[in-house]
Amino acid sequence: MAVIVAAVAGIVVGFVAPEVGKALKPLGTGFIGLIKMMISPVIFCTIVLGVGSVRQAAKVGKVGGLALGYFLIMSTVALAIGLVVGNLIQPGAGLSLGAETAGAGQAVAGGESGGTVDFLLGIIPTSLFSALTEGEVLQTLLVALLVGFAVQALGSRGEPVLRAVGMIQRLVFKVLAMIMWVAPIGAFGALAAVVGATGMDALTSLAQIMLGFYATCLLFVFVVLGALLWLVARINIFSLLRYLGREFLLIVSTSSSESALPRLIAKMEHVGISRPVVGITVPTGYSFNLDGTAIYLTMASLFVADAMGKPMSVGEQIGLLFFMIIASKGAAGVTGAGLATLAGGLQSHRPDLLDGVGLIVGIDRFMSEARALTNFAGNAVATVLVGTWTREFDREQARAVLSGQRPFDEATMLDDDESGDAPDRSAPADGPRQEAPRPSLAGTPA
Repeated sequence: MAVIVAAVAGIVVGFVAPEVGKALKPLGTGFIGLIKMMISPVIFCTIVLGVGSVRQAAKVGKVGGLALGYFLIMSTVALAIGLVVGNLIQPGAGLSLGAETAGAGQAVAGGESGGTVDFLLGIIPTSLFSALTEGEVLQTLLVALLVGFAVQALGSRGEPVLRAVGMIQRLVFKVLAMIMWVAPIGAFGALAAVVGATGMDALTSLAQIMLGFYATCLLFVFVVLGALLWLVARINIFSLLRYLGREFLLIVSTSSSESALPRLIAKMEHVGISRPVVGITVPTGYSFNLDGTAIYLTMASLFVADAMGKPMSVGEQIGLLFFMIIASKGAAGVTGAGLATLAGGLQSHRPDLLDGVGLIVGIDRFMSEARALTNFAGNAVATVLVGTWTREFDREQARAVLSGQRPFDEATMLDDDESGDAPDRSAPADGPRQEAPRPSLAGTPA
């Protein structure tokens, strides 16, 4: 409720006193910085505990392979949906491109990423510990996997390391819970700044592409992802999204899905998915499973082409689709990745359309809301699906959590008992996972 009130207040301040709103931007930036500070420790602890406690290394490879295969398929589906809807609504028709707008498009192109090879080399950190201090998600993922496998290879001698990492995880989540108390301040500053800087002009002139994009994202989440979730895991998409309601509100307020990454890891474990699956699928998905960004790339490309009077042929659209599949991965993790990847894709595929990117610059901040929400929903669904396919999903726990019988502990964000020992949701090495006794709501073993 505090975040909702703060968000509304931020919008009001942005409209009434735009200069004051823009001056409040550091509040939102500071809150995002605090959250990003916690992402690497959360990922590191989760993966080391998950991988280190698994008996067979092959299980981790199976989870990663399934996740990456699913991400590639869903990115392609999202790109194709963006093309279909973009062709149906033709949102760019009737707009004109001025010199100032073209200049804005060229400026965005300067911020594009270095490509797939540079991206892959960038996964390797400078040192074993630099990944934890530089805040790079994929670097942290690599180091955590290496440490987890090393602990796994040590066998019983690695138990003290797991206990130590477990205590560090409790400390990290406690700090994260403390940071969440300033979420209303961050939401107030972020929304006041963006409304003060943008106003309503950009919204009214470009409402069609925005509404079309939001409608497409809703279609993808509730129809495509909803159908998959029900067919594979027999879970209602509305129940899962309601369970993640606080995280969606946080994303809307900050326009960053990264602000909810630590909480998504904690909540996916609480809903009954094993630590190895959550630890591998969620961080990897944040770089490779960008469904909202994929929809945005193809719709925005068609919008720019139509607005400049240079519509794409069917062949060009198919070529663009395949190019964007690669480009969306190569720019993963870049700040403002959606706009930067769009500029990079057009520069390589259709350089004559690059100036048109300036048409979207004014409303990109508002479209990033839908991108972030769709990306987040896609990663939550992907984690449940991978957990189901690998038989690392506790359906009984999921039913109890989604029905409200076992609420998420907002104070600690950890699903454990008073002794500090987290329940083991990992499957045994030689077969399906057996259901472990559950702690009661009172904190004593059931």
